Amino acid sequence: MITLSVNKKRYTLDVDPSMPLLWVIRDRIGLTGTKFGCGMAQCGACTVHVNGEAMRSCVTPVSIVKGQEVTTIEGLSGDIGRQLQQAWIAEQVPQCGYCQSGQLMSAATLLREKPNPSDEDIDAAMAGNICRCGTYQRIRKAIHRAAMRNEKDVK
Repeated sequence: MITLSVNKKRYTLDVDPSMPLLWVIRDRIGLTGTKFGCGMAQCGACTVHVNGEAMRSCVTPVSIVKGQEVTTIEGLSGDIGRQLQQAWIAEQVPQCGYCQSGQLMSAATLLREKPNPSDEDIDAAMAGNICRCGTYQRIRKAIHRAAMRNEKDVK
């Protein structure tokens, strides 16, 4: 039995400790916003937060996150989450949408660590998230928009 907290809700699950966190989230808990992409932590579609840090859930055994706080796209909230979601819509970022949950989770980590990131900061932070539709310019604009809104809300 493994107990973990996902989006502030506790789960006790009878799963193999080596099962990737992604499959626990999707198949056992039923939260399907986190996507399977490459299965090798190369594309970022499976990005979740573990204790606030971005982590690739497709290669993370569930035993590693035992007792820690996991946040999925369904649980991304607060000012940064809300501002990112609004900016994503305003900049019309999604095309096929498959990578979007991972992109948003990585962007949230970036804005928490660097509230006013430069283009270079954004490019570096988002380099591990691949978008097959090539919406990188829109993603960058959306992150800047969310950062500006966050700055205005703080003042």
